[in-house]
Amino acid sequence: MSDWVEACAAGDIDEEDVMRFDHAGHTYAVYRSPDDEYFATDGLCSHEKVHLADGLVMDDIIECPKHNGRFNYKTGDARGAPVCVNLKTYPVKVDGGKVLIQVG
Repeated sequence: MSDWVEACAAGDIDEEDVMRFDHAGHTYAVYRSPDDEYFATDGLCSHEKVHLADGLVMDDIIECPKHNGRFNYKTGDARGAPVCVNLKTYPVKVDGGKVLIQVG
């Protein structure tokens, strides 16, 4: 069964930024796009398991801070070496000023 869990307040993330969210032993990355939309992916790079929340967000791309691997955070698609495994993405909604992620 999938549950919606509160990750943060909508105002906690600046536009074109990412923040780490840990829940039930899993790390997620939560993003706010330049269009004021919210997205969530696995929080660790699929290459070296580095926290993506320490990375750089540009448009719809998150760049891993360790080896500069890039992912499209909207789709999870790996965008070139050294990353070749996509990130899992999670449904996100904003309700009452809170960002909720569907986990499970």
